[in-house]
Amino acid sequence: MTTSDINRTLVQNLIRSQFPEWSDLPIEKIAFEGWDNRTFRLGNHMLIRLPSAEAYAESVHKEQKWLPFLAPELSLEIPEPLGMGHPCDMYPWNWSIYKWIQGKSANLYTFNDEQLEIIAHQLSHFLKELHQIKIDRAPEPGPHNFFRGAHPSVYDKETRRAITNLKSFLDCERMIALWEKSLESRWHQPFVWIHGDLSAANIIIRENRLKAVIDFGGTGVGDPACDLSIAWTFFKNKSREVFKKNMDLDSNTWERARGWVLWKALVILESQVDKTSPEAKRNLKIVDDIVRTSLV
Repeated sequence: MTTSDINRTLVQNLIRSQFPEWSDLPIEKIAFEGWDNRTFRLGNHMLIRLPSAEAYAESVHKEQKWLPFLAPELSLEIPEPLGMGHPCDMYPWNWSIYKWIQGKSANLYTFNDEQLEIIAHQLSHFLKELHQIKIDRAPEPGPHNFFRGAHPSVYDKETRRAITNLKSFLDCERMIALWEKSLESRWHQPFVWIHGDLSAANIIIRENRLKAVIDFGGTGVGDPACDLSIAWTFFKNKSREVFKKNMDLDSNTWERARGWVLWKALVILESQVDKTSPEAKRNLKIVDDIVRTSLV
């Protein structure tokens, strides 16, 4: 199964086979979608998400189980599962149908400073709510969420390799020093719920306000540092400071957060053949922001 195989015809056949009550509804592919899933709109009020590879398929069961548990404790919308599709001859993994959430991903907007500050307040409030939800046999960091919530040292070898391979573009000694600083501490408090993949693409905006947080495939319990990466990848200027102040976490946690965003930016940059492409330039800017803005 390749991503090109996951098309509108396949989805129509899956709906006819497994959810015939919805077989008359129109199906439309979503133009902007994540890497982990292929996404389609079903009628006016539903969304279909199909994992693009086996590595992402385990998140289906997890979201189906835990999203209804988390939702009542959160003031923002999160995805509401309406049905789960099952493996068959047409498609080898479980897949999900969710309630459609009105709005657009934050990465499709351009915000002024005032708008970003408001979103920083809202997102920090959401994360603090998430951290306070009780833990009842919740999934700890592991392959199911690519070790989000674990210590950043889980990606030590990968990060050091990327730094070495990017020596023509970066100050390797500076990168190593920042990375090693991020590894010096650990989370000594009880685990908390984390989102696991908090990016601009996964926060939904409506009327310039944060209305929902989506894509909980990386959720689980652990160290919240990984969810702070958005301070560098989305916020800027005063909104970064607003987000940091409202989160009220210690400087060691922010050091580990910097490690998480450094790892991700470096490995993506390493994988890009054209280092002058817009995506490569974006990751170079993130690395530059990490160097200039410690937030610790």
